[in-house]
Amino acid sequence: MSMIRELRAVVRPSLRKRGAAAYPAYTAYDATRDPSASTAVVDCAVYRDGRRLKTEDDSLTPREAMRRVRDGGGFAWIGLHEPTEAEFAGIAAEFGLHPLAVEDAVHAHQRPKLERYDDTLFTVFKTVHYIEHGELTATSEVVESGEVMCFTGRDFVITVRHGGQGSLRNLRHRLEADPELLAKGPSSVLHAISDHVVDGYIAVADAVEIDIDQLEIDVFSPPAKGSTRGADTGRIYQLKREVLEFKRAVTPLMRPMQLLSERPMRLVDPDIQKYFRDVADHLARVQEQVVGFDELLNSILQANLAQATVAQNEDMRKITSWAAIIAVPTAVCGVYGMNFRYMPELEWKFGYPMVLTAIIGTCFAIHRTLKRNGWL
Repeated sequence: MSMIRELRAVVRPSLRKRGAAAYPAYTAYDATRDPSASTAVVDCAVYRDGRRLKTEDDSLTPREAMRRVRDGGGFAWIGLHEPTEAEFAGIAAEFGLHPLAVEDAVHAHQRPKLERYDDTLFTVFKTVHYIEHGELTATSEVVESGEVMCFTGRDFVITVRHGGQGSLRNLRHRLEADPELLAKGPSSVLHAISDHVVDGYIAVADAVEIDIDQLEIDVFSPPAKGSTRGADTGRIYQLKREVLEFKRAVTPLMRPMQLLSERPMRLVDPDIQKYFRDVADHLARVQEQVVGFDELLNSILQANLAQATVAQNEDMRKITSWAAIIAVPTAVCGVYGMNFRYMPELEWKFGYPMVLTAIIGTCFAIHRTLKRNGWL
């Protein structure tokens, strides 16, 4: 929380002007150097009329980028990857970012959301990546999640990425190849990021659906010799957990996408807002898929447990049947094992073979009856 106290002393809600001069209380860092020049910055560029401004060594710090924007217009796009508090605090002061949003961006582990702080939109996306695997097991990792935070202002976009997946480098190149769209300003970048994230959801949903179909086939197919239904239960439960993680990324994003596509916002170009509707439609489709996955896995799990119960009942019937058969010779032998002196059959010449014949015949009759009734 020390970083938040420092930033609250720096970023004052009444200040609208950005830049080092607007932050006289900025004493936690050396104001003589560029606080935004850090190793966390993976790319920094200025875009004017939809085209990226070239630099001599193709390198630009966020402070230099904002100076060019103020002097000649356009907007700056700064991309960061897992910045520390110290690395991001300078950039936060430079662009006048709200301390609460800065704290969320640094520490990550946020649910998807859209918040407005003065003249800045703060959007959180959860990225999802499908992990290829040869065979689904009870310990297989199916989806891997990361986060992308986006600060959108009138003349800047700051993206903060957490996790090894979800790189925006290719997205930046695609946008730079479409100057007409990029000329719409920072909101075009926000749309491109949301569209990129949702496209990732669609690809993951298609891959997870294949896993669920294969699991369904395995569960309802006749079990192989020596296999156990418990193994299927573990696989179902693991896949259900992975789908739940997927669901946590998709479902909370519905409300932000509805706001961006339906509610007029000063920071979102009206032409770009139409594109957000398409993203919202795709997201709604993915959400329906994920909810369906969860319900289908519940049904598969219940069916698997029912199969296990039926198998246990069949085992118990077999055990009971053999116990009934064994009870016959046990009872007869128990009678003739008593130490009474006077037993009529003891002196009878055909007593022993007659008893054996009775035992075998009775056991055979019981076995045949139980087998006819499906117990054996």
